[in-house]
Amino acid sequence: MKIAIIGAGNLGVAIAKGILHSNGATSMYLTKRNISSIKDFEKYGNVTVTSDNRAAVEHTNILIFAVQPGHFAKILLEIKDVLTENHVIISTITGFNIDKIEAIIGTAYPIIRSMPNTAISVGQSMTCMCSNNEGGKSITLAKAIFNRMGHSLEIPEEQMQAATVICASGIAFWMRLIRATTQGAIQLGFDAKEAQELAMHTCNGAASLLIESGNHPEQEIDRVTTPKGCTIEGLNEMEHQGLSSSLIQGIVSSFDKISQIKNK
Repeated sequence: MKIAIIGAGNLGVAIAKGILHSNGATSMYLTKRNISSIKDFEKYGNVTVTSDNRAAVEHTNILIFAVQPGHFAKILLEIKDVLTENHVIISTITGFNIDKIEAIIGTAYPIIRSMPNTAISVGQSMTCMCSNNEGGKSITLAKAIFNRMGHSLEIPEEQMQAATVICASGIAFWMRLIRATTQGAIQLGFDAKEAQELAMHTCNGAASLLIESGNHPEQEIDRVTTPKGCTIEGLNEMEHQGLSSSLIQGIVSSFDKISQIKNK
């Protein structure tokens, strides 16, 4: 596959690393206004680094856009006349719906909205996606790309904003929980490096248990809580202090903010 990533910022670079590490592209173009920070990608041999978006489009057939929302419309107008029937457009732009894309380039192209997260750089992204009518023919291709770098789920477009909060912002939410667990471990006597190692791998193990078993979290909680034991004591104290409610409130607040961004 000949892939262009238009906008090699933090997310674009993460996607590029994920694709390259999984051998998911025969060739790749990376674009950015200032290419100095991404020149190292040329060491892969099959990667071209450029600030020329049109050249990237002309030499590839799968276009992954990872630019800032305020720049997206201008870039679409810039490359519109070099699009062909062979191009598949994959947008990772928050709050920029398919109707807005079609209003600029037309309805003849497969258009897929995807929302990966930065764990894509280590092959562990949770990526949600939706498409227009033409894109329905290419959604399997898009899922194949992103499944090489984690897990993907096709959803209705009206759920994309919520998915952005749960999956993309969710990385930061989980990082904060891991940090808090690390701090707790330090208070109990572990040094900082050991504490983070304990927190990271325990978090990874918890998620892996649910993925492999398909169980509800409460089923796994029941396996480690004993009557009058230390686990239930800790869980109850966390709930008394508002752990679950504060997480839910934070998720809803994040969703409210992304809804405001969309409506501007």
